[in-house]
Amino acid sequence: MMNRWLWGGLAVCLLIIGRCAAHQRHPILTILGSAVCGLGTLALLGLLAPVTGVTLPLNRFTGGISVLLGMPGVILLLLLQLLL
Repeated sequence: MMNRWLWGGLAVCLLIIGRCAAHQRHPILTILGSAVCGLGTLALLGLLAPVTGVTLPLNRFTGGISVLLGMPGVILLLLLQLLL
């Protein structure tokens, strides 16, 4: 049951991202720029972890969220870590 919710949520996120990117002048560059910003934010968070004490594990889930949702995805992961 949980697997269906996960795939359904992923499909909704991809539809929203695709629709927003389609309204841009260069949709592929928009998607790639968002993915690079998300991975850069995740990498910066990993580099600054010894200084700040804020860490996120680097695995398929966090990498996928940061690529799909960009910087807001990393912020979402940080908020989820704070709440859970």
